[in-house]
Amino acid sequence: MGKLAGKIALVTGGNSGIGLATAKRFVDEGAYVFITGRRDRELAAAAKEIGRNVIGIQSDVSSLADLDNLFAQIKREKGKLDIVFANAGVAKHASFGGITEELYDSTFDINVKGLLFTVQKALPLLPDGASIVLNASIVGSKGLPSNSVYSATKAAVRSFARTWTTDLKQRRIRVNAISPGSIDTPGLTDLLASSEAGEQRRKMISSAVPLGRFGTPDEIAKAVVFLASDESSYVTGTELFIDGGFAQV
Repeated sequence: MGKLAGKIALVTGGNSGIGLATAKRFVDEGAYVFITGRRDRELAAAAKEIGRNVIGIQSDVSSLADLDNLFAQIKREKGKLDIVFANAGVAKHASFGGITEELYDSTFDINVKGLLFTVQKALPLLPDGASIVLNASIVGSKGLPSNSVYSATKAAVRSFARTWTTDLKQRRIRVNAISPGSIDTPGLTDLLASSEAGEQRRKMISSAVPLGRFGTPDEIAKAVVFLASDESSYVTGTELFIDGGFAQV
């Protein structure tokens, strides 16, 4: 029996990186998983890679119509959700003084609006005692350059974990946030490889992490399984840093 045996889970942004690694772990631990992504081809490839007990649903979290369709399908297929991992997000960097309205709107639409309405629209499907895990980031606590908009969105996510814990306490629904550090995902690789400055930043980050390396998506996935499972039955409202010590020292 796995830690999530018989559970029904949703992983937004489950087509790559942390989301895909977590969906795999959920299935390995006995859950049936719905994954979402914006691109059908990548979503289908991810579902094929997971291999069993998974349904991929094309969905953009910043679209409320897409979210309505997502939860309508989950209701038809399984009737409930025990676990929500609100993972979908985007990282965009711009120096202060060069921030555009488009960058601000697109980042907040996905990372804040999308996450908020994902969880809110999931509530009718969640039984008492369900688990919600939000993907925040160490940038919500660290003052890294050229990260002001992205960092603000992740600080909002951390705040949601606190306020929703209070809002949902009568239903005993646990809400926790994970805050990954620098994780070796395709998105980060593409971002850093896009310029010479990005490669220099990769080396700088690695040297600044006490454990001396980037983390892996599977290391994040293991932590999400813990927060999703009964092993964390007395944990709610917290922020779990998974960062090799970078934000801690």
